[in-house]
Parts: sequence; structure tokens; C-alpha cells
Amino acid sequence: MKETAYAKINLALHVRARREDGYHEIETLFAFVNAGDVLVARASQQDRVTAVGAFASGIEDSFDNLVAKALSVLPRPQGLDVTLEKNLPVAAGLGGGSADAAAMFRIVEQMHGLPDDWPRRAAQLGADVPCCVRSELAIGRGTGTQLEPIENDMTGMAVLLVNPRTALATGPVFGAWDGQDRGGLPEGSARQIAREGRNDLRAPAIARCPAIADILSALGETDPWICEMSGSGATCFALYESDEARDRAAEAIAQAEQNWWMMMGKLR
Repeated sequence: MKETAYAKINLALHVRARREDGYHEIETLFAFVNAGDVLVARASQQDRVTAVGAFASGIEDSFDNLVAKALSVLPRPQGLDVTLEKNLPVAAGLGGGSADAAAMFRIVEQMHGLPDDWPRRAAQLGADVPCCVRSELAIGRGTGTQLEPIENDMTGMAVLLVNPRTALATGPVFGAWDGQDRGGLPEGSARQIAREGRNDLRAPAIARCPAIADILSALGETDPWICEMSGSGATCFALYESDEARDRAAEAIAQAEQNWWMMMGKLR
């Protein structure tokens, strides 16, 4: 079985309050790119996870990664030998680990089916995992696990992802949020929410990784439909109305800054 772990981006991310349990109340618009990590699973006597690819060194090649943790919470009649091709940077605001775990859920679903309480099991692994299992445009509330469907009027939009090759841990960025509730998501279509929304973690992320501001400035010069930081950073995204516009932007940014990581795709 082969499955893509689709990169997650937050088209808007509004932080509303700190919780006593250390998490934050958020409102976000989840979207997914048709590219990401790749998992290949084969039946085996016992579970095994091997990481390969450009960013394999950024995760533990052991049962400490989210793919292995996903296997540990899913009942199955046999083991799985899983190869994870790690194409997405780690700690990048793209939900890479969550997307990997979610892809594992989809593989198990196709092979054996999922238990009825799979959303609870997914949420145990991370707030983004339940949404990543279906990898569909959705509004997330609470810690991100309370999902609301929304009509997808953004399918096929061209996407450019850019990361300065700097890992940025989620906890410290959320911890540096100034605590000011600037209001919930805008009303309207997904396009309206993406256009009028914001990312409340942008400022604290830039304080820890100034290159984010450089990336946003460079993307802004390519005339995107919108550009913003995803999640808690450091990856930024730009959306374009055509593949040609995205490709020109990618070429211009690659020429200006050769060390940045980039990925191109389309919104699912």
C-alpha cells in the first residue's frame, strides 16, 4: 500500500485563548496540498518504520515517531513494515508528522478498516491528526480537533511552499503569543476566510526566525492571490490563480535565494 501524507497549511489561524491544560483555543481553516511525504507499507511479522528521504535525519528512526505511534493505537491482525519517504521539513508548520500518522490511518483503513472511535485515537497523537486523516478543506475549532465542513471553492489553486530550512518548535511559538484575542474567523466562503483571515502566530514566529519575514516579503513580490505563514512556522505559502504564475514565482525565488526549500503543488 502506498499513500501520500499531504502537506497541511493553515489558510487562517486565529488564536483565541490559553487553556489551563497548556493548549490554546484556536479557529483555523485547514487546507491540504496534493504533495508531501510518502508512505509505503507491506505486511510483516511485526511493525517496523524506516525513514528515508531529504529530511529523514530530522525524525527518530524508531518507535518514537508519529507513524509508529499511529500503528500502536490501531488494532490490526498483522504487522506492517513501513517506509516513510520524508520530503517535508520537520517542525515546519506543515503538520508533517500529523500528516504521516494520518496517512498511516488511511493505509490501515484500506487494509483492515478503522475502529469506530478512530477520531479519538487520532486526537491522542496530535490536534492536527484528525483533520489530516481525511485531508479535506475544513474549519477547525477548539484545539483544532472540532472540525466543521465547508464548501471547497479553492480546489486546484496553485501553491508554492517556502521554508528557510529552519526548524521551529510549535510550543515556544504558541507560548510567545501575546494573549490578545483579535476575534474569530471571518464569515463567508473559504476564499473569503482565507483572504480576510490572519495568522496570529506570525509575529512570535518571526521573533524566533526572522527569515520568515524575508520569505513573506519575497512571496509578496510575486503577485500572489495571498501569501501567509502556515501554522507556527517557519514555512510560508503563496496561492496563485494559475500554475504559470506559481512557476514564475518559484523560479524568481530560487534565483534570489538558493538555500530556501521549496515545494510546488495544488490545493486538494
